[in-house]
Amino acid sequence: MTMVMPLVNENLPKCYICHRIFPDMESLCKHLQEAHPNVISAHRSEPAPGDVTVF
Repeated sequence: MTMVMPLVNENLPKCYICHRIFPDMESLCKHLQEAHPNVISAHRSEPAPGDVTVF
């Protein structure tokens, strides 16, 4: 059995936790902060040793 997924709205930002689609990145960021604060706070990235910052 083959399952075909539609490519509708593939250019819009999508929440990787609950898979909701948002019209812009600002809405997605707001959603992540309000609906999934525990996941976001656990994955805040600190620079790793050896990371390069371009100024």
